[in-house]
Amino acid sequence: MHFIELGLNNLLLKVVSELNFKAPTPIQERVIPLMLQNKDIIASAETGSGKTGAFVLPILEGMLRDKMVVKKGKKIRALIISPTRELAVQINDQIKLFAQYTNITSSVIYGGVQMDYQVNELKKGIDILVATPGRLLDLFKQEKINFDWVDNFIIDEADLMLDMGFIDDVQKIETLLPESKQTALFSATMPMKVEGLAKTILKDPEIISLVSRNRTVKNINQLMYYVSKANKIELCLHLLRNSIEGNIIIFRRTIFGVIKLEETLLKNNYKAASIHGDKTQAKRQEALNQLKSGEINILIATDVASRGIDVENLDAVINFDLPNVPETYVHRIGRTGRAGEVGTTHSFCGADERDYVLAIQKYTHFEVPVVEDHPFPMDPNEKPQVHRKKGSKYKKGRKSEASKKKKKRWY
Repeated sequence: MHFIELGLNNLLLKVVSELNFKAPTPIQERVIPLMLQNKDIIASAETGSGKTGAFVLPILEGMLRDKMVVKKGKKIRALIISPTRELAVQINDQIKLFAQYTNITSSVIYGGVQMDYQVNELKKGIDILVATPGRLLDLFKQEKINFDWVDNFIIDEADLMLDMGFIDDVQKIETLLPESKQTALFSATMPMKVEGLAKTILKDPEIISLVSRNRTVKNINQLMYYVSKANKIELCLHLLRNSIEGNIIIFRRTIFGVIKLEETLLKNNYKAASIHGDKTQAKRQEALNQLKSGEINILIATDVASRGIDVENLDAVINFDLPNVPETYVHRIGRTGRAGEVGTTHSFCGADERDYVLAIQKYTHFEVPVVEDHPFPMDPNEKPQVHRKKGSKYKKGRKSEASKKKKKRWY
């Protein structure tokens, strides 16, 4: 199938041709016709499968077909909510790219920055709004947003949305929109929580599932290294010196770990920057832009960035710390091997992470090949490090840790 067979406007086909997109991806081929028929949709597909184009193109096409969009002036006709700032920015960039030959406008709003610019954008009038849930509701409460004209409501990365605790916000937003709207829910995975949400807000939806039994992308070469926790940095440096080249994202579990690794790489003359929850949105975007422009080639991140990063020709992902949630592993490695390109992932497993490997392999139905020939092999008899002992001190420590989490989110 070619894009022209989907009945898209010539202004959209021109962009598609300039981007050298030969044919719609499977998710685009299935979703676009249904959205143009105004059907509610639940769609799940692997990371990097073209989900953004699957909802952006039909939204634009619908607006180009509707002459009243022009006659009524600039009012929000499509609302897209996203769980993270980075992903919201990425979606808005895609909209602007596809809409460049039209008069359709879009804007993005998210927390962590001053509201003034975002409010001014809304005052000018826009056709498509991309938003994170918290900031969207804040501006609605201040009567800065009018939802009366919304025709399309898109919930992107619904599984992450729920993991981050946004389910109440999503349901609240849905009740504020016109009943006649079309709703489409997109997710890389489809856990029961997402299915439950879909049942409450969608009307007789078409269900599209293109997630294979093997939940990892086929064109990603995955490698596993068993290594003592104390030797992870040395192994990382060894691989960077000898085998891993190009643009790289390294994932760590905590902000402290990200900062420590960034300092080490900079001392060893690597061009690196970081993204984590303690950085302002401006600083996070600056680091991402540095990677895209080639100013740096290594980006170190917590999982706050695992789904919000879209970098062309990303050569490798390093899981310095394995995630304790299997779905997160899939989203991390999905940053590479996108749009048909081949990528490689390198995962470091310490003694206290062996259970994570088992969970990942059970979830993905794939046994990650183990690299045994490296300079820092883990003693197979090594036991996980015990950080606390039972007793009164242990209880006190747990309380202290809990109080810390209330003050600050370490993600």
